[in-house]
Amino acid sequence: MHVIPAIDIKGGRIVRYAEGGPDTVYRLDPVGTAEAFVADGARWLHLADLDRAFDTGRDNDAVVRRIVGLQGARVQVGGRLRGPDQVARALELGAARAVVATGAAADPRIWEAITAAVDPSRLAVAVDVRQGRLVHRGSDQPPASAPDALVRRAVAAGVRAVIHRDLQRDGELAGPDLDGAARLLGLGADVVAAGGIGKAAHLIAARDAGLAGVIVGRAFYQGRLTLREALACLA
Repeated sequence: MHVIPAIDIKGGRIVRYAEGGPDTVYRLDPVGTAEAFVADGARWLHLADLDRAFDTGRDNDAVVRRIVGLQGARVQVGGRLRGPDQVARALELGAARAVVATGAAADPRIWEAITAAVDPSRLAVAVDVRQGRLVHRGSDQPPASAPDALVRRAVAAGVRAVIHRDLQRDGELAGPDLDGAARLLGLGADVVAAGGIGKAAHLIAARDAGLAGVIVGRAFYQGRLTLREALACLA
């Protein structure tokens, strides 16, 4: 199972995005942090350019290029990629795969445009949920699809990975929604869990559930866990 460090960039620094509240700014250099994660054994990184996601006007492309160009790890780029141009841009910058936002993947018209523009095997789909129901971030209208239906359609198009994130658990460090993530197993895609990882026991439980990976952010930045410790507990 992959342990995937999260690197969210805003204003040139690493932050933890808080939906509906102030971001936590860690004031860490994104490139140096990515290099340290790779040196400690990361084989995947999860990178989100929040300035691009929220159209702040800041250009982080040079930073993104440096991170995706690091030797030793592959990088998936997310951050509210809602249309074919945004997805294509992430891949043009060198991402191994681009993470399509839940709302975009659930919208048949947008999804068709995305899969026509890029190779679906280079995509992952975000499966954002709250109380087991899909959530379209930035919209008051939830997608009509159920999580498993969304994954089946993505797999039918050629997608090989999905990222299940329970927004109620995100940043809480109390453990991911393993039951929800596990319901997506067996549908043809690797399942990665995000949101809530806070200690080694959560990693072991995710591995034992059969997940392909977990995305870890806050636990690393707040010193609850190091990547070396995370990998050692899974060895």
